[in-house]
Amino acid sequence: MHHGFQLDTSVPDYNGPLSPLDKTAFRKSIPVLGLRVPATQTGSILKSEVARKYLVGIPKVRPVVPDPSAPDDETQRLVLLGLNREADIPQEFLKFLKAKGDDFDFVPYELILNYDHWTASEILQAILPKELREGAPTGFAATGHIAHMNLNEEYLPYKHVIGQIFLDKNKYIRTVVNKLDNIDTRFRFFEMEILAGEQNLVVEHHEADCRFTFDFSQVYWNSRLHTEHQRIVDMLKPGEVLADVFAGVGPFALPAAKKGCAVLANDLNPNSFKYLTQNIQDNEVTETVRASCEDGRDFIRAVFSRVATSPFPPYMGPKPSKTKARKLEKEAKKSGSAMPHDDWPSTKPVLPQSRNTIDHFVMNLPDTAIQFLDAFRGVLVSHSLRPFYYKMPMIHCHCFTRELQQDEAVQDIQRRVGEKLGHPITEDVSITLVRSVAPGKDMYCVSFRLPSEVAYCVEAPDGRISKARDTSTFVSVDQLD
Repeated sequence: MHHGFQLDTSVPDYNGPLSPLDKTAFRKSIPVLGLRVPATQTGSILKSEVARKYLVGIPKVRPVVPDPSAPDDETQRLVLLGLNREADIPQEFLKFLKAKGDDFDFVPYELILNYDHWTASEILQAILPKELREGAPTGFAATGHIAHMNLNEEYLPYKHVIGQIFLDKNKYIRTVVNKLDNIDTRFRFFEMEILAGEQNLVVEHHEADCRFTFDFSQVYWNSRLHTEHQRIVDMLKPGEVLADVFAGVGPFALPAAKKGCAVLANDLNPNSFKYLTQNIQDNEVTETVRASCEDGRDFIRAVFSRVATSPFPPYMGPKPSKTKARKLEKEAKKSGSAMPHDDWPSTKPVLPQSRNTIDHFVMNLPDTAIQFLDAFRGVLVSHSLRPFYYKMPMIHCHCFTRELQQDEAVQDIQRRVGEKLGHPITEDVSITLVRSVAPGKDMYCVSFRLPSEVAYCVEAPDGRISKARDTSTFVSVDQLD
């Protein structure tokens, strides 16, 4: 640690029980030298480049402590050194002290390290069998007050002590859970078991300036997707309309609404719908987010008519902050002019009409979202909808692929999307790697503009697709295969 001398700060070998963990077994005494100094001198010693080289350099250990020989004496302190024998004290340090005066002497000091000193990983290395130490869990994903882990099978016999250690070592965590391999087949959330801490799985999680409340055991939420949530929201423009087919508790919908978008948010899971509704209220976006609880395919087929017959009000531009609004109101009262909120809309860009068309769809159900794309076939065949869509909406569809080479993954995704739509995607297409979810399995997002050939097609009872007969009110299309 210091010029050839190193203090032994390794975790002591543990031979105690795992349940409950004997934390007293981690007590370790390390002999060091203490430099007894006047309290008024400690600052100058700690700032000295010479002295700093020889201070005790152990994380979480303060280099200055009360003098144990006179604990009530406020005039004396001990500066702890990373040495344990006077014979090891370098000459340059002695010269430095001599130049400062004669009020210094060295005393032995017993430095005590305990369970609280070492990290979770260090404690695990001490308690696990040697053959399990190399691949031991080193961290977790946090959602609100919950730490969630995915323990490999060989660590399951130690799952409760692992959970307790991570709970002890993270002051913001109150519950540790392990996700099980079982996935709810209908609503796609993971089953989980509580390893340590509170029996409370309702969390409050903050992301993208939004507050989300939900039962972590009953809805789908993945904290690792926060970058993807933001990426999609960044693609949206204030004033646009988003249809979120598998909205969950709102990780896309609420940030989009706060950006100025209007959102139709749907989820089949009644628990997701319950918390989505609560989150809409808590984040004060009730005027621009409408929630529904139905099958994704039914939602896609109905949502075009819903927004056409019940449009969102025109986008009025970003509202001033509460502080700025109060300032403007004071200025208006002082001058006797109109109230700021009366004048505000006229100075902001206002769309010429209410928002009655959808600009974007997001479909974040990567396991099956592609299977829902056939619901877009013929969504604009109705005569009442055709005049609205001079430009087709963008679709952002998340999916998995087993193709690990990017060019092969792109071909695989484009093929599957084209087969389900009944038409290839060619306009504004981008395919983005989101994350690797498992060995041999990657998550992507394919974005594309809905082909008008699909939106205006007619599907026969036998599944064959042809263009709509009357094409007078929309862009003409080629005959489909």
